[in-house]
Amino acid sequence: MARIRRTETAAQKRETWYIALYIRLSRDDGYDESLSVTNQKKILTEYVKDYFLEDFQITDCYIDDGMTGTDYDRPDFQRMIHDVETGKVNCIICKNLSRAFRNYSDQGYFLEKIFPLYHIRFIALGDPKVDTYLNPESVTGLEVPINGLMNDRFAYKTSSDVRRTFDTKRRNGEFIGAFAPYGYKKHPQEKNRLIIDDEAAWVVKSIFQWFIYGDGSTAEGLSKEGIAKKLNDMGIPNPSMYKLKKGYKYRNPNAEKNDGLWQGTSVSRILKNRVYTGTMVQGRQKVISYKVHDVINVPEEEWYQVENTHEEIISQKLFDKARQLQKKDTRAAPGKRENYLFAGLLKCADCKKSMTRRSSGGYVYYNCSTYKRKSKDRCTKHTIRLDVLEKAVLHAIQTQIRVMGSVERIADTIRHAPASDKKTTRLEGIKKLREQELHKIEGLISGLYMDWKNGDITREQYRSMRDRFQQQEIQLRDAVDYIKEEIGKEEREGASENPYLDAFLENKNIVSLTQGILTELVESIDIHEGGGITIHFKFKDPCKRAVGLFEHKQMAPPVPQEQPELPALQVQQVQSVQREPQEPPEPME
Repeated sequence: MARIRRTETAAQKRETWYIALYIRLSRDDGYDESLSVTNQKKILTEYVKDYFLEDFQITDCYIDDGMTGTDYDRPDFQRMIHDVETGKVNCIICKNLSRAFRNYSDQGYFLEKIFPLYHIRFIALGDPKVDTYLNPESVTGLEVPINGLMNDRFAYKTSSDVRRTFDTKRRNGEFIGAFAPYGYKKHPQEKNRLIIDDEAAWVVKSIFQWFIYGDGSTAEGLSKEGIAKKLNDMGIPNPSMYKLKKGYKYRNPNAEKNDGLWQGTSVSRILKNRVYTGTMVQGRQKVISYKVHDVINVPEEEWYQVENTHEEIISQKLFDKARQLQKKDTRAAPGKRENYLFAGLLKCADCKKSMTRRSSGGYVYYNCSTYKRKSKDRCTKHTIRLDVLEKAVLHAIQTQIRVMGSVERIADTIRHAPASDKKTTRLEGIKKLREQELHKIEGLISGLYMDWKNGDITREQYRSMRDRFQQQEIQLRDAVDYIKEEIGKEEREGASENPYLDAFLENKNIVSLTQGILTELVESIDIHEGGGITIHFKFKDPCKRAVGLFEHKQMAPPVPQEQPELPALQVQQVQSVQREPQEPPEPME
């Protein structure tokens, strides 16, 4: 009689389970104690200890805190799946199905394809209870798919409710972001309200002032890159680094690459942000859906913009000036921080294209860009020399102000206006902060040597940390020296908020051109063949606009008086007589 050989079933085989405990807590779960990370971990570990009868070893605990379950692109979930693929894990335990999946299709993908492919035992303790090893039919029945569908629909409903709530808050002008915009901070009691952060607000004000009026060292406004370099020279951290230094739990995908330095793009974002005028602007981006979390930009007409929701840092007029200047084709001189004085203003009177700038024989000339770059048959040269152009435009503006006969009224208004805080006071505050940071670094460097000698750190650690701190020390010393130079310059100039204001008061008129003055007064300048220019002014009453030039000093407007309206002020033709040396002829091609 043949001997029958008995084979062991899978359940009878003795196997060691390498367990992954998976925990997820969604933002939507709020502060529900039963769903907290601590309680989930306690429930899972107690189950393994008291009810898991087979040999086991807990490989790791995988936690996605504050992550949605509507997709599986979660850091620790992905790490767990990688350990599944490499064989480190063969059993996954979670509190219930919704902790692992809130997406019906994802649940089916993993339970019916991925886990069987890698022979993974999946256990969910909640209702419905799932154990793909002891009860494989639990996955193929109706209860698990129905539960997955209900979890999916619950996620959709929750997402819709949250979106409606957020939209209502946006319409009411309530701030719903995790972090306040640079220059503001959240109110300590009212989290949906913004208040001014004085330290950062000064930087925002300076950015607008430097961009429009310059920093007093030049007639031109600074370029965005020039402003960024100036802030870096002063040791002022960029907005992302500022949040981190303030102790905020700020998370950014590019945080590791953040060196704390400003860039032109950072300055540009501030110059374009209406929030600094007291207007709450939200909803500029949105996620595609509750399952697809890719962020897309929203058209400006669909943004939520509510005026007068918080204190302004920048006046609307100053913001509009910056916006007008950005629309123009402004360029900085190579290797310099300031923009060209007439950048974006000059047009060919005939073809209406912009003028191009070039240097020759120690002079700067402007020529029609069509003639210079495209075709000499389509337009003519329209040459004008920069110094001649400056004199002609300045003379035209001075003449218009004198025609109105109200220069004394303007000067008297400005003279008696309340002065704003001295710029040197703010610079002293910045210098004090940098000196405090320098003192701290010096203390760390001196303490490192004793830590090494006492055996608290190794020689390699000592050298690495010393080199890093010494580099920071050099940067801070340079920043302090630069700020001292700025303070000295301001004191030599009388610490005036605007040196051109003093010149106006002394001379009873504008005596030099700045980019801020041109942006305020001039719409465009047409250059004619033969050297003539047509200046298109933005105003009818130049006296009112002249006072407006100095509004950033928070001055009261003059008392209105009857003035004759001069229609010719809108378009004024000024012929510049070029009796100085002319542009040399171009070489033969």
